[in-house]
Amino acid sequence: MRAAQLSDLLQKGDRVAVSNITGRESGKVSIISQRYCGNIVGGWALGKGGQTIEFEPGKSIPVFATFGDLLKQLPKKHHPNKVIVYSPPDAVYGEIKEVISFGKKRIETIFIITEHVSIEVTAKIANLAREAGIDIIGGNTLGMINTYDGVRVGAVGGDTPGESFRKGSAAVISNSGNMVTTMATYLLSAGIGTTFGISTGKDVLILTPMKDFLALAEKDKRTKVIVLYIEPGGGYEKEAVEMMRREKFSKPVVVYVAGKILESQNVSLGHAGAVVEGLVASASAKMKLLDDYFGADCFDPQRRYEMTTKLRDSLRRGIRIQTLHHLPQAVSFVFRAHDWERDFSPTGTLTLNPWFVNLGELGKKLPVPLILNPGTIIEPYAAQFAQLAESKLGKLVTQRNMRNASYASGNDGQATTLYGYSVAELMKRSTFAEALILQWLGELPSYPFEARLVEMCLLASLSNGPGTISAQGAKLSASAGNQPHTGMIAALACVGQVHGGNGKEAIEYLLKVFGQTGLEDPYDPKTPGVDLDTLVSQEASAFKNQKAVAQESGTSYAKIPCLGHPVFKDKDVNYDPREEALYGYLQEQSLFNVFLEFYRRLAVTLKRIGATSKVLAVNVDAAIACVWLGICWKFLKEKRITLQRATDLPLVAFALGRAAGAAGEFLDHEDHGTDMDMRVPTSECEILTKPRDLPA
Repeated sequence: MRAAQLSDLLQKGDRVAVSNITGRESGKVSIISQRYCGNIVGGWALGKGGQTIEFEPGKSIPVFATFGDLLKQLPKKHHPNKVIVYSPPDAVYGEIKEVISFGKKRIETIFIITEHVSIEVTAKIANLAREAGIDIIGGNTLGMINTYDGVRVGAVGGDTPGESFRKGSAAVISNSGNMVTTMATYLLSAGIGTTFGISTGKDVLILTPMKDFLALAEKDKRTKVIVLYIEPGGGYEKEAVEMMRREKFSKPVVVYVAGKILESQNVSLGHAGAVVEGLVASASAKMKLLDDYFGADCFDPQRRYEMTTKLRDSLRRGIRIQTLHHLPQAVSFVFRAHDWERDFSPTGTLTLNPWFVNLGELGKKLPVPLILNPGTIIEPYAAQFAQLAESKLGKLVTQRNMRNASYASGNDGQATTLYGYSVAELMKRSTFAEALILQWLGELPSYPFEARLVEMCLLASLSNGPGTISAQGAKLSASAGNQPHTGMIAALACVGQVHGGNGKEAIEYLLKVFGQTGLEDPYDPKTPGVDLDTLVSQEASAFKNQKAVAQESGTSYAKIPCLGHPVFKDKDVNYDPREEALYGYLQEQSLFNVFLEFYRRLAVTLKRIGATSKVLAVNVDAAIACVWLGICWKFLKEKRITLQRATDLPLVAFALGRAAGAAGEFLDHEDHGTDMDMRVPTSECEILTKPRDLPA
């Protein structure tokens, strides 16, 4: 490593640059970090050059289009020596390659916040950094904090890092980023502060392993004890223990190993690296490994320990804890063995402080000691909850037992209703498409053309010929002698993420593109704050760059959802005729849908800049997604529906039309098809296993 001690990774005076700084998470974290320590000199994001991120009135962080632009435009004295990478997984390699290319002589440490960077890409990044003499922390690190210097990178410490991290003598090193803050907070109740808080990251391949952090912590004069949080997966702890034995490690380690309870349930902790790689990487194996190194059993807070010479020798190496809330007592125990004074008077408590308690019927059955009373909501959450309680949203019942209740429908024994409207009256005065919008969104359509577009989407979904997967499902069901509704179910079972479900991905993609534009009316071609050509250019350029980086690094890249179609693909300019019909209707009626217009312009721009060899068809899934996102945009803006509902709508709409179409395929096959004519003849079937005899 380039660093000789922990402070070399992060200290006062370091200048930090942030990739993808305008993203939701990176922007929020950067604002909090800048208020805490002011060490960010700038950030970059493709297509966002010239923007700023205000963190205090009159104070802002400059945003550049690329890292190269950042170096060109910032004065040399403000050039960064640390970089935080928040870019999506498929863009990380390109970002780091650019950072190393332009900043080889300046950059000392790179922190990769991004999760799920592939092993192949991570290995290539490691080689690039090693050749350049740059230390890399991560991937999937939450960052690092230097308590004595009062500086951090990333989100360690949350919104108020000063509350959890007070100057002391413990270095906290954790696989899990959030646990860094949790353990630092626990230590306060024992009167022990921190020197550093470090999230190692927990992707499958960690670029700075545990043994390197331990070696750096040993050289830090202020650090007396090291606190570790370890998860299953990987062999990093085995390497660390071997290093500590070999080098006769001089500082005690207090460690918690997570995952023992989940071990028998085959459940992952959620991090990519928590995948167990054989028995040596399991929680149990790591517990035994560390207990053997310490020469002592797990810490027992109920046990009366006699401080013998053997126990002191053991505690000079450290001890393992069984549960996290034993951490303060265990570290205090280690301090006592070394005759160390605690750093300050204990602050805080580990007593449960539940903000809300609603035991319902269970409260009548529980023993009194187990019944919790509501505690005190800490700030800033108390003020936020009070504000929420006063708002309309706060007064609504957001979750309840819905077994015998529904907002969507009702029946009082005399009349059926949909969101309060009489079905009988709707039958007289409304179309099926209008009632469908009501049933799915809780309101009748705002404009007549919305119902017409929904009807066209249903028609577009009916069928795409007998060769489609869903049509085959209906035909196979008919051949098996099922009833018509079973054929419809069979067709729906053949509708999935690849066939019919792409609309969900399209909604997610469009929300990412338009989510922070301030778009008010998707039907207004001149809606303020939305420069459609700029959005198209940014997305096309970003896709081209990601594709080039992926091809260079030999990895796959994320394609733009719903661009291209397996049938409509052979011309220089391709169209899905169903999407053309929807777009043609909008033009004939002098109507506009910003989402569909974006997709169409994007397809053309990708070809123009060389990102694709053809103008790809905007497929019917995208068209359906654009129609429904247009209808529900106001509901999203006003937070009257969830993002989940918005992303579900295109698939629900497609499935409804396709189920009706499947009934037609079923009835057709029932009339004209031959029983079992879908079966593949035996002569055409290939057996891929050799005949075997059962053992005697």
